[in-house]
Formats: sequence, structure tokens, C-alpha cells
Amino acid sequence: MSGATGWPGQLPLFTAALCAAAAVSLSAGGDRAARRARLVLAGGAAVPPAGVPTPWERLLAAARAGAVRRREWAGPLAGAVLALLTGSPVPLAAGLLAVPVLRRWLRRRERARARDARAAEVLALCGAVAGELRAGAQPGQALTAAMRRTAAGPGGPGAAEAGVLAAAAFGGDVPGALRLAAHETGAEGLAGMAACWRVSVDGGGALAAGLERLEAALRADRDREESLRAELTGARSTAVVLAVLPVVGLLMGTAMGADPLRVLLHTPLGLACLVVGGLLELLGVLWCLRIVRAGEP
Repeated sequence: MSGATGWPGQLPLFTAALCAAAAVSLSAGGDRAARRARLVLAGGAAVPPAGVPTPWERLLAAARAGAVRRREWAGPLAGAVLALLTGSPVPLAAGLLAVPVLRRWLRRRERARARDARAAEVLALCGAVAGELRAGAQPGQALTAAMRRTAAGPGGPGAAEAGVLAAAAFGGDVPGALRLAAHETGAEGLAGMAACWRVSVDGGGALAAGLERLEAALRADRDREESLRAELTGARSTAVVLAVLPVVGLLMGTAMGADPLRVLLHTPLGLACLVVGGLLELLGVLWCLRIVRAGEP
């Protein structure tokens, strides 16, 4: 008897699991798709960095922004499917309430990715300028050539980077422009470059040697951050396990022949348990995430 009624009860849960897997795939596979598209549009060759974004880069940037906006609605989509299968509006309401949380998480992840990319560009810029100086270029020419070669990204150089380029090309206040650009998130290393530039110009020090030492220091800081993030993997895994355990419990209950979704969504006691359990689950995940954020650099 349980075998005859088990499969209809399992169908909503299997559908919800498929929707969740699709949402995870959308949030995790955007970068790989963007990289594949960039290689395809470039004909399989490396894309030469340039200060001005190409039409393909602008197209990829717009597609990526649209993909981020679409991921925000993965929760309501899964909730709508589950609401149709269970005959209850609760999953749809929960999916709609999850939109601001998902949007905030996605934007936070995009800001962290942009910060890491900018820090990597600053690190590459220090090495490129030092290499140009070792090759015999003048400081302004070396900075201009290095910035044009390392200004990667769909958005091209920002206003601060454009100010640095103008100061280097036309003999302006390069240290001041570098300090202004260092205010952007992830570009804090440019303040060290500004100090090296000021000492070299005012005191006659070796700019290339100072930039090489700055590059080594920035690389060491990045290695420490990566090591710390690796050590925090356990706390992140705990948050993921806490988020997945309720779904595993529902699947186990359905496999045993029960109908947990009917109890949770169509009875007063089940709705009360669902609300209390959801709040406790949210508090546990937020506590784990707080531990992770407190340990991050």
C-alpha cells in the first residue's frame, strides 16, 4: 500500500530537488559560460587587453548582468512549481520572500569577485611597470604601457584609472592620481605604488626595485588571504549542510511512505512547525555565515 502511494508523494519533492539543482547550476556556472563565450568570440585565441572595451566585451558584460538578475528569480520559480504540485501557496510566498536575500548574496559575491580581480590587476601592474623600467623605459611611459596592457575586464579602466593614465601621459601628479585610484575596493595596493613613485621622484630611489618589493608584499598578502579562506572551508561546509538537511529529511520521510509536505503545508500544526523550523534553520545558517565573515580578511 505504501508502495502504491509512495511515488505520487515523492513527485513534488523530486521536482523541488530538480529546481534547486537548476538554481545552483545557474548561480555557479555563469563564470564558466562567460569564459567559454569569451574564448569562442575570440576565435580560441587570447583576447588582447585594451583600455577601451570591445563590442564583444560590452555584450558579455550585459549578458552577465542579465544572468545575475535572472538568478534572483530562481527561488520564486522553484516555489511556483512546488506550489502547483502541492496545491499550497506557501512555497510561492517563501520563494518571493527569498528574492531580496538571494539578490543581496549575489551582489555581495559580485563585489567580492570584482575586488579580487582588481587586486590581481594591481599586482600585475606592479610587475609590469617594474619590467618596463628594467627595459629602459621612463617612469611615465612605463606606467602608461603597463596600464594599457593590464587594464583587463569588460568595463575597461574606470575614472580613477583614466586619471592615472592622463597624469602619466601628460606629466601630471602621478602619485596623487594613484592615491585617488587606491580608494576603490581592491586597489589599495596603488597607495604603495604612489609612495614608491614619490620616493623615487623626490629622493632619486630606484623605482623598479621598490615596485618589485611592493609586488612581493602584495603577493604574500594574497597568499595569506587564500590560505585563510581555505581554512574557513569547514565553516562554509557546515552552513551548506544545515541548509540541505531539511530537504534530506523530507526525502527520507517520503521514501518511508509518509507525506510530510501534506502535513507541513495543509495542517495548522504542520504550518506552525514549518515556521518555527524555518526560523531556527535561518538562524543557524546566519550564525555560521557570521563566523565565516568574522574570520575573513
